[in-house]
Amino acid sequence: MLVDEAEDEVHHPPPSLVPRLHAVIAYPLQHNNAHLPDNISAAHGRQSVEKFVQTQLQETREHIISMLTDALLGDKMAAEYLLCNLISSVYARRDILALGKLSLNLIGVPDGFADHFYKMLQKIVSKVFFLPMTLENLNEVPFVPRKDYAANRVTSGVLQLSEHTHLVLDETAMQPGRLDANGVRNLTALGNLITWQKVDYDFQYHTQEFQCNIPVIVMSKAKSMLTCDIQLYLQPTTAVENKESVYDSLLERLTPDYLERFRVYLSLTRLMDYALNDEVQKMVEEDFVSLRQRQGAQQITVDDFHRLLCVARLLSVSHGHARLTPDIWLRAKTMEQLRKALAPSARP
Repeated sequence: MLVDEAEDEVHHPPPSLVPRLHAVIAYPLQHNNAHLPDNISAAHGRQSVEKFVQTQLQETREHIISMLTDALLGDKMAAEYLLCNLISSVYARRDILALGKLSLNLIGVPDGFADHFYKMLQKIVSKVFFLPMTLENLNEVPFVPRKDYAANRVTSGVLQLSEHTHLVLDETAMQPGRLDANGVRNLTALGNLITWQKVDYDFQYHTQEFQCNIPVIVMSKAKSMLTCDIQLYLQPTTAVENKESVYDSLLERLTPDYLERFRVYLSLTRLMDYALNDEVQKMVEEDFVSLRQRQGAQQITVDDFHRLLCVARLLSVSHGHARLTPDIWLRAKTMEQLRKALAPSARP
């Protein structure tokens, strides 16, 4: 009898050890922002959205870009890409492709920068996870959930994150050393999350794919070992030695009123509807053909075109536009051209 009770406790641990929540009725939420109506598609929700877009969106965007520019040591273009990353979200899947994601690799960040950046990001987004990519973490920490057949339960991993959790990877924390087999698997898991927005749970005898929706930012001194959608070399105009005072000043600026507006802005722009009408779609396709003819098919690939469309989409919704305009398309092309020109391989 005692053996049966002990075995039952192993397979059914008490709530004090494994917390659980029972629900009679559950409704999926569009967002977790308490400052917005639960359903922004309903009549009342649409009114709140329209009012914010008409009266506060552009001003709020300017404040956010100013704050992110300071946070990135004066690099305004990096601030624009960071804003696109913060409001990015997987809106559809085509075969194995996750459409809408925009992972960002900020290259050339100084030591200690990622920690300051994470503390600032904690203030403005609802969910963020910071992962220093030390050899110890890579080799010893379980990244993906794994089935424990002895306990008959799935043990958690650090990549078991809820939807729209912002993941900040600090590659500057990595030191010389050797990755073991677990470290290689963990790097592969990070690559799958960034590229395909999926986590493969380990059931020992097989893996089970679970889709996710996690915006990723990688901080590195050189080009990251992880392939990101946007690889951007940071161009600071503020002295790196002053980063502590810069972030102290930023945190003082984040008053409750500012934070509320910033969070409403980020939630609304991420959820905003977006579409390409026939006229703009034709313009974009003709422009792509023209670019390939002028620069060559090797310089402008299909992947480059998909990335450009994603940047243009995120720039559009960041301005409160549900449709792509010629001005935003031109701006997206200019940003991508400038970004590529910053890469060492593009310099004479």
